[in-house]
Parts: sequence; C-alpha cells; structure tokens
Amino acid sequence: MLTVEVLSELSVDRRKAILARSADDLAPIMEKTREILGALKADPERELLREYSQFKENLSLEDFKVSPDELQKARESLAPEIRRALITAKENIERFHQSQLERPMYLTEVSPGLLAGRVTRPIAKVGVYIPGGLAAYPSSALMNVIPAKVAGVKTIVAMTPPGPGLLAREVILAALDLAGATQIYKMGGAWAVGSLAYGLAGVPKVDKIVGPGSSWVTAAKMAVYGQVDIDQPAGPSEGFIIADQTADPEFLAWDFISQLEHDPQASAVLVSTDRLLAQSVLDLIEKLLPNLERSDIVSQALSNAAILFTPTLAQAFDFANEYAPEHLQVAVDDPISYLGAIHNAGSIFFGHFSPIPAGDYATGPNHVLPTGGSARAFSGLSTDSFVKKMTFQKVTPEALENLFSTVTTLAKAEGLPAHAKTMEVRHGKKV
Repeated sequence: MLTVEVLSELSVDRRKAILARSADDLAPIMEKTREILGALKADPERELLREYSQFKENLSLEDFKVSPDELQKARESLAPEIRRALITAKENIERFHQSQLERPMYLTEVSPGLLAGRVTRPIAKVGVYIPGGLAAYPSSALMNVIPAKVAGVKTIVAMTPPGPGLLAREVILAALDLAGATQIYKMGGAWAVGSLAYGLAGVPKVDKIVGPGSSWVTAAKMAVYGQVDIDQPAGPSEGFIIADQTADPEFLAWDFISQLEHDPQASAVLVSTDRLLAQSVLDLIEKLLPNLERSDIVSQALSNAAILFTPTLAQAFDFANEYAPEHLQVAVDDPISYLGAIHNAGSIFFGHFSPIPAGDYATGPNHVLPTGGSARAFSGLSTDSFVKKMTFQKVTPEALENLFSTVTTLAKAEGLPAHAKTMEVRHGKKV
C-alpha cells in the first residue's frame, strides 16, 4: 500500500528497494538467446522460416523486407491528425538534434611545430529496433532514426516485429518512412538483432544497433555487443518528481500515473517539501486508479513507486542524484535555478508545465534514455551516438626533437625498445 514516507526515516532496506527499482533479470534468457543467435548464424533462412512460418504460408526471405507498396499503404492509412502530429514531432526532434552537431574538425598547436586535432565522421550503417508487438510506438521510430539521419548516417536499417500475415503495424512503418529509414524489415527479438549484427538473410550488416525492446531484445543486444556497438541496455521506464508547495497536486498525480502506465515494472518517485501536497497527490492517485484505462498495469507498478517527504529541496536533489533517474521532473518555484544541483539524470523537465510525456513525443530532446541508475555514467541517445571521432597529429622535425627525450625515456621504461628506435632513427634528421 502506497503511503507518504519521510525520506530521512526510511529503513536501509526500504531505501535500497526504492533505489533498486524493478529491472529484468537477463540471466535466465541469455542461454536461449545465444541458442537463437547460433541457429541464425548457422542457417539464417531455416531459422527465420521456422520462427515466422506461423504468420504466413509459403514464406520466403524476400517477404521480410517491407516493400514500396507496403510503405505506400502505410502512408495512406494514417489519419490526418496523426500525420500532423508526427510531422510536428519530427520537426522539433530534427531541430533539436541539429543543434547538437559539433564542428566537424578542430585543430590546436599543442607546442611549437606539434599540431593535433580531431575529426568527426558518421557511422556508416546503423540498425534501429522499434517495438511493435504488444503496442505501437511511432515516437520511437522518430527518436531513433532522426538523430542518425542528422548525424549523417547513410544506411539506417530498421527492424520492427510483424504480426499475422507477416504484417507490421502501419503507423510504425509510416513513422519510419517519415523519419528517413533507408530499409525496413519485419523481424523481432533476437532474430532481428542477430540479422543486423551478422548481416544475414539479405539484411545489411550494421556497425551499431540502437532502440528499445523487450528483455529478449536487450539480451540479444548484449550478446552481440563487441561485434557491433549498441546504445545501452534498456530497462523499464522511470520518473522522479521533485515538488514544492507551488506545485499543482492534480498535475503531479497524472504525471506520476503517466510513468507507471508504461509497464508493470515501471517506477515512479515523488519527493516533496510539502507534506500536505504529497498526501493530496496520494489521495488523487487512489481516487483515479479504479477508472484508469490501464489500471491493472498501474496497480502492479505501484509496488515500484514511492511518495516521500523531506523538508528541504537540497535533500530532495541529493536523493535524486543518488537515484539517477531516467526522467527528472522539477516542479518547484524558479526551477532552472536548480540546474547546478542536478548531476545524474537522463533528461530533466523544468517547471509546472513541462510534463515528461511532452518529452516522450515532441519537445525535441531524445526519449531513449539511461535507466536503472545508469544515468550516473550514460547519456541519452543523441547525434553523438551515431558518430566516431578520430584524432590526428602532424609533427615537424623540430617538434619531434623536443619530444625525443620524453618518448624514448618512457618507451624504454615500458620495455618497448622498437618504440624508442622510431625516434632514434629520426634524431637529428630533417626531410
């Protein structure tokens, strides 16, 4: 039963439980995931037809690729209001990610005659995974494809799971097409991830795989990591709200519920400096719960939730930094003044009119974010996720002479005489 708890009075076990939140244990499915990937590598056609023949008779590998006719049908199927919403979201996401682009090269003179720099290049081929089994997430299509496109990736191969008839959700196909995916395939789970990672069944081999998915998708991404790069392990959605006496309890109740309706394993935490506000939010949640469309999911997810009181905002922000949430909502007076107090969060939502769902769809920043406390070290998806940065140096004979003693001394100290010799054969020479 959810109650208003006092942050400073939490037991050690209760505090640990809130910080741990819910997460999928991948260990039980890793062995089966590796079996699927092994079968796929050994005979991709046989494995894919074995898995997907239930969806369509006389299935062939060509059926997995989305055809131009399917894309056209998907575009035509969009209701006008959904098309307008996708276009508005696309424009905002595009504009924000274009602002992230760094200068393509920089150069500095480290010392006289020694020039060093860095040049940025896009990754050549990227795979994006868009869930589509139990629910349709066209917003994820935009969030994963657009930053890759803006970063300059030439080949963006999208995967989304099919249903009966080997048909994918049309709204996802339309969103992928609008975002700029260059190829789209209808596969799910480990079969999709493996086909991208190994370049099987006519699917281009990619250099990096991004995108959310089930625990099976996460396990497959972890299994192929090293052969390709991945974004990060994705966990259940989580929201953390800090609120003072200026917040509206009705806003906060719906903000809290909105995070929990994602999944039974989703998490939500409210920390308020106003105990009466915290209790009002709890009362509203209990009142709203029976009539929610996804009440069963929210009810289950409440076991991962907490409503806390603490007397100062400093204590609230300290706990938020310890929690390192995927989403941090700051519903206080003069919210942006607290930016310096925030060190660990995937994405921050400042003010009473900045609900997390606005960022899920259309504010521009990416909604593919670190979960489970990984915001202590990981960042959300961005244009940086789709580029690599190469350093370079140009050394004149005079600058090399200045480095001679430093390099040869360190090379010999490390027991690498040939390293030192590369300097010695150039010593005193000019070209």
